[in-house]
Formats: sequence, C-alpha cells, structure tokens
Amino acid sequence: MISFDEAIALIASIAEPLGTETVPLARASWRVLARAVAARIESPRSDVSAMDGYAVRDEDLQSLPAKLNVVGASSPGAEWRGIVEPGTCARIFTGAAVPAGADRVIMQEMVHREGNLAVLGEDPGGERFIRRRGSDFVAGDELLAAGRLLDPRALVAAAAADLAELEVYRQPSVHILSTGDELAEPGSARERPQAIPDSVSFGVAALAEQWGARCVGRTRLADDLGAMQASAAEVAHAADVIVVTGGASVGEKDFARAMFEPLGLQLVFSKISMKPGKPAWLGRVGRCFVVGLPGNPTSAMVTGRLLLVPLLALLQGRTLQAALGWRSIPLGSPLPPCGARETFHRAAVIDRTAEVLSFQDSGAQKALAEADVLVRQPAHSPAVLPGALVDTLPF
Repeated sequence: MISFDEAIALIASIAEPLGTETVPLARASWRVLARAVAARIESPRSDVSAMDGYAVRDEDLQSLPAKLNVVGASSPGAEWRGIVEPGTCARIFTGAAVPAGADRVIMQEMVHREGNLAVLGEDPGGERFIRRRGSDFVAGDELLAAGRLLDPRALVAAAAADLAELEVYRQPSVHILSTGDELAEPGSARERPQAIPDSVSFGVAALAEQWGARCVGRTRLADDLGAMQASAAEVAHAADVIVVTGGASVGEKDFARAMFEPLGLQLVFSKISMKPGKPAWLGRVGRCFVVGLPGNPTSAMVTGRLLLVPLLALLQGRTLQAALGWRSIPLGSPLPPCGARETFHRAAVIDRTAEVLSFQDSGAQKALAEADVLVRQPAHSPAVLPGALVDTLPF
C-alpha cells in the first residue's frame, strides 16, 4: 500500500489541463481562466463623482456661506459638457463625469437649494469625493491571472476589462458507474427485498459538478462481468474521467478493475493506507482516467473528496492547494490514538472548533449529511485532546 500523500503525488504527476476553449462571459462563471485578463479600457474612464451632490470650485469656498448658481447637471452616461466658472456649480450624481473647472464634489446633504442657487453654509472638509481617471486600472493592466477561478468577484473584473469572451480550460467530463446487484433507483428500492437506493452516484455526481466537471452520465451496473465490460468499453471513449463505485475489494463479484482490463487498463495505484478508502484506486484507459471508489456511501464521498477532487482540479488548470487547502482549527472533541492507517474523521465545525461526529461508520448516510469538514489524523499518532490544533478540509 502507498500513503495518501504518495497517492496525491502520483495524481499530480499525470494530471494536466485538458485544453482550452473560448466561451461568452455569460457562460464563464466557475470556469478556470486559461489566459490572463488584461483591461482594454481604463477605469474610471474620466474623473467621476463618488457621491450625489454638487461639483464646485475650491476658490468659491473661501468665504462661507457660499451661494453658487447651478448651471448644469452631470449624470452617468450623460455628462454635462459645460464648464464650472467662478461663482457657479453643477448638479452631479454618483458615477457621473466631473465637469471641467470643478475641483471637488460637495455631498447633497451639505447643500441647501434656494431656487437656482446652491447654498453651502459649512466647511465641507478635506474629502473631495472624486474618483480619478484610471485610479482603478488603465488599459493593459492585468486584472486576473491565468488559473483564476471565475467566481462572482472575478467575473466583475473580467466584465470591467471590456471583454465579451474569455479563454478558459475545458471542463472534464465525468461518467459514473455504480456497481452492485443490490442497488436500485431511489424511489423504487422498497419494491424489491434486499434492495438499497443507489445514493452514492448522486453524491459523487454533485461533488464532481461542484468542482467544475460535467457529469455526462450515471450508469448502474449489476455484478455481471460481461455486461460491465460492455459498458466500460462504451463510456471509456466518451468521458475524460470514469468513476466506478463499489466492486473495489477482492470478493467474487468485485469486478471494478476487471471490467476495464480488456481495454488495456494501466493502474496508477491501488490500495491506500488510509481510513476510510483503503480499496480506492486510479488507472488509465488510453486518455481516460478511471477512479475506483468504495461502494459504502461515507467511504465513497470521503475518498472522492480526497482523490477525485484533486484530479478534477488539475485537469482544468487549478492547483492542488485549491483542492486540498488544509486549515488548522481547534479540536472540539477528543480523538483516540490512530492505528496504522492515516484516518480522516467526519466532523462538524461548531463554535469554530471541529466536533468529530460520534458515528463514523463507512456506510453512514444520516451522519454524512451532518459533516462539513474532514479531520486528518496521521498514522500511529497518539490520542488528541480537545483544544489541540488539527488539520481540517472543507467537506
């Protein structure tokens, strides 16, 4: 068996971005930039007002109260092109261009109107409330680096750069094969004795999509090697990643790897010294990655988070740090000594501490829904007391 860190190193050594494509800005959310975004215009494009108020000249404020003739109004997208001469001012709104001649903007709350006169009775202070031209960025400035996840904040910057399209990394396509005679479509399991709902494939599909992949199919397979091999051949040419759940052990009906052998399966690793997830494996069929996850729901979701997510991240130009950003927080409940396998405990963050769930069974599903972090405990480590810092990963 290899360690978890060794498995991650092997994934990193073979997973590269799948290529790029250009997409409209409206379809770029949560994609990963393949080319840096440089501004095509400056921002602001002129000196603009930071407040609703009046654009005035400093020299007219030397003696207060000041009464100034309102000679125009400047609005965003409809600037007033006149000049603020001595003794005059212009009404102005937030984001509007500051007229020539004006030195500052006085907030409207400080101004009293008397017909066409704007009356300022108190010292406006030192703040000018003007955003200077190009103070945010100028044309040619890099606003977003390649590899940036296009979250909502990044999309604001990309749109502000005046770009209609973005070059992004291609999303990995994922097909999920869930194996086991006992599995049934949710909603129908009660119709067949000994059947259980196929819950894992839905969780794995959601996990893959959460991390930028496209789930192109979910296929449920009975433990029939011939039929499984036929399905494997069909999907291996239509997906970048195949995720197989179940059948990863050494029982008489554990065909997860055998179903790919006629296709020339090349194993990258099998069996990891981790708990849960010891039977997890990774292989390749041509250019297609095949990830084998345990069939038990908790084991499948934990190993999917720890192994599938880094693979998907690297295939679309993200980093291992983005996928495996461990964070140290205090432990809220004690951990017993760890055995020979590194262990990943399910926990919930409560009052900024990691409270390890009492039910850690690999088949747990109710408790699985209560967990929001994984707590990492190294192999052969002693008991850990509450208050000690532990490494956690969002789950």
